Amino acid sequence: MTILVDSDVSGDWDSQTDWAALAERAVRAAVEHSDWPGLADTEVSVKFTSDDEVRGLNAGWRGKDKATNVLSFPMAEEVEGAPMLGDIVLAAGVCTQEAAEKNVAVESHATHLVVHGTLHLLGYDHETSDADAEAMEEIERRALASLGIADPYRIIEVEP
Repeated sequence: MTILVDSDVSGDWDSQTDWAALAERAVRAAVEHSDWPGLADTEVSVKFTSDDEVRGLNAGWRGKDKATNVLSFPMAEEVEGAPMLGDIVLAAGVCTQEAAEKNVAVESHATHLVVHGTLHLLGYDHETSDADAEAMEEIERRALASLGIADPYRIIEVEP
């Protein structure tokens, strides 16, 4: 499996983080815990960019004129002998804000979003039914746990 990370990571992302390595680990973990763990000879493209770029993509492709945390563009076409699963695009500002709201590291939240996006490329969809959403979330939990990241769906009860 080849994971291509746009070498022009937006300046909105922390320059101290190895985003390419993060994307590689997240994509591989998602595939490993999916229904296709032996998937090989495929390509996935990941881009870490600005909210403005994601907003433009979201408006153009989905008719929603706002930035969102992650977009997935499934391709399932052959590129130089290997199937290209598709592209994943993450928005820096939205990801950073959500991480702060969840009180988790930006890198952990970005990893979750790459796992989530990869599962969309593989055909998983959390919007089709509650059962599909639960199945997708369970794969995300297992993939993230394999990377040492806590369950992003757990509800923490706060003592009054």
